[in-house]
Amino acid sequence: MVLRIALGAVYTAMAIGQLASLGHMPAILSAYGLVTEAAATALAVALITGELVCGVWFLARPRSKALPPVWAFTAVSVVWSLLAVQAYARGLAVANCGCFGIYLAQRLSWFVLLQDSLTLLYAGLMLRAARQAPARHADGVEAGRDVRIP
Repeated sequence: MVLRIALGAVYTAMAIGQLASLGHMPAILSAYGLVTEAAATALAVALITGELVCGVWFLARPRSKALPPVWAFTAVSVVWSLLAVQAYARGLAVANCGCFGIYLAQRLSWFVLLQDSLTLLYAGLMLRAARQAPARHADGVEAGRDVRIP
């Protein structure tokens, strides 16, 4: 639960920073060398939306075992990681990773790759936990269990 609250706070802050600098996000994402113009704008909107969905959900419902916010977190983490790894491997100089838009800017480095690796690890842990949690019906009874009334 603490992990979800921490990740919810970070991803909500990321989304707010990127939303506040939405006009700069296409250029920031273009620096990774994979997308430009309209595609960069669409990617920015998709990342911000995913960050808001999982961030707000994790903050509002940290004990929830619902898969959609976990999948949103995973998707956003994978996209940021892929952008970073391929740019780093190609030796591109990315002055601002864009995690918080134009705020708290940090250049692409091994430290950013480490941060991205941690988000992927957290995504894997949350996916595993969500899959292992028993499904519940609307009446609160676990699916697949026989309920005997004496």
